[in-house]
Amino acid sequence: MAFHVDVGFVCQPGRKTPNEDFCAAMLPPEGQEDMGTIVAVADGVSTGGMGGEAAQTTVTSLVRSYHDTPETWDTTVALDRIIGAQNAWLAGVNRRRQPALGLTTLTALVLRGQSYTVAHVGDSRCYLLREGQTLLLTHDHTVNHPDMRHQLLRAVGLEDHLVVDYLQGDLQVGDTFVMLTDGVHGKVPERRLAEWVAQPDAQAAAERLAAEALSAGSDDNLTAMVVRVLDLQGPNLQDASRTAQSLPVPHRLKVGEGIDGLVVTATVADNGINLLYQVRDPRSQVLYALKTLHPARAHDPDERAMLAHEAWLAKRMQSSRAADHLVAVHDHLPDRQPRSACYLLYDWHGGETLQQLLDRQHRLGPVQAVSAAMQTLRVLGLLHRQGVIHRDVKPANLHQGDDGVLRLLDLGVALSGREPESMRSLHAGTPSFVNPEQWGQHGKAGAAATGEHAPEPADAQSDLFALGVTLYQLLTGKLPYGEVLPYQVGRYFRDPTPPSRHNPEVPIWLDHVVLKAVARDKGLRFETAEEFLLALERGASRPLTVPPASALLQRDPTMLWKLLLAVSVLFNLLLVYWLLFLPT
Repeated sequence: MAFHVDVGFVCQPGRKTPNEDFCAAMLPPEGQEDMGTIVAVADGVSTGGMGGEAAQTTVTSLVRSYHDTPETWDTTVALDRIIGAQNAWLAGVNRRRQPALGLTTLTALVLRGQSYTVAHVGDSRCYLLREGQTLLLTHDHTVNHPDMRHQLLRAVGLEDHLVVDYLQGDLQVGDTFVMLTDGVHGKVPERRLAEWVAQPDAQAAAERLAAEALSAGSDDNLTAMVVRVLDLQGPNLQDASRTAQSLPVPHRLKVGEGIDGLVVTATVADNGINLLYQVRDPRSQVLYALKTLHPARAHDPDERAMLAHEAWLAKRMQSSRAADHLVAVHDHLPDRQPRSACYLLYDWHGGETLQQLLDRQHRLGPVQAVSAAMQTLRVLGLLHRQGVIHRDVKPANLHQGDDGVLRLLDLGVALSGREPESMRSLHAGTPSFVNPEQWGQHGKAGAAATGEHAPEPADAQSDLFALGVTLYQLLTGKLPYGEVLPYQVGRYFRDPTPPSRHNPEVPIWLDHVVLKAVARDKGLRFETAEEFLLALERGASRPLTVPPASALLQRDPTMLWKLLLAVSVLFNLLLVYWLLFLPT
């Protein structure tokens, strides 16, 4: 579960029949733990005679439909859509009958990640008990008059347009939420809640509240729900996004400067968007990598959202089989104190990236290059099976650690299905490693010249193409289609030169594998990481056939016009020669 919670409830008619209260709780289904737990109470209005039905259908539709909403939606958006639909249905029924048949109050609580969300309409209530303090989280939507205190100003089904109150806050272990209808909170003093909820378990606490209300003379239905937070999981994406938007971005740090008890030992990278530092914990002498936004990007909410998505995705991947080939991110500082600024804290690994190795040696031997590609393919296969696209595979993001493990770095532009929209539409990646489809070129005649194809979004094959370019560079020290500068568009008007032409150590079978990986035509490339990996594992024992060369018109869609122009020029030259030099 996303939470370890203890839920207790009582929903009984008391001295009033029938029972028009209703309550329910729903734990997240397997695989949807990030959606959290939802609980709700409702008190039907008895005037129209169908308050109980309104309360039951409203609570049931909410708790059953909540986990069917997209995980990318904010909790308030998901609740508002469901409550709005239920209100529209009830309001439509009530328009046909006067007085209104079915109205109800509603108070819902969602515990998700490390935060809570309360949605409220009417006069049922939600309290938070924390560290001996009792806090009322809701406001009664009733007429402010002693004789009309049960007259609702807002209720589900009362009007076509329903205004719902929302409140969000951070969760702590030990928090207790108490949700009551007016049959209980009208008779139970707020100052006694903490005393009566202090029972061995949540169910006993809910029963005590109902019993106290009944003994105090309550003549209404009795509903009490008690929800105790016993343990929390790591923060979800919404938690990370909210934290990233609220914390300040640190100024450019200097060597020797401290931040949250960590000391900067080196500035590792600065790309104008992010800064990467090496920092040390003085107490344990452990090194970490600290990644934050460049101060010039401090006020960009999209960049903050992307950094939060990176933190959430890195944490999510730590529980997967791919974790051994990724760098672990830390939720907390070494002393578990809250951080004062917006940054990510990763493990530090000694070693160097393959780009640094290339800069020193220019190229790797076939055995080293193939080994690096195979390790990368294993982790890419695991990522792709979880719906994650890296989008920036290149030698600079492949790190060979001192422990012998090759790690894939930088999930900053990776796609998970829950990334911000601005990030999804971003033409991310290093231009020289981007596949033709993302430039709108499909390896078909006329595609690049006439713009017949719109650019395609990155997919799993984009990562495999980038790895093919990486393998080509590791073997030859060159790029198969030449270097593409950031302000340029990739051009794919020729087939790459076989790697063995640049490096005689490359065997022919590896030539075929690399050329298939970087083929201009998407249909000729590897479709999955497993297919690519199998080709490398088989090697010379079961070599691939040589990929067919692209037709001349595919390599250069303008070649037909060039040939026609050449024939025209030749014909005109012959005509001029005939007019000037041949006898009349």
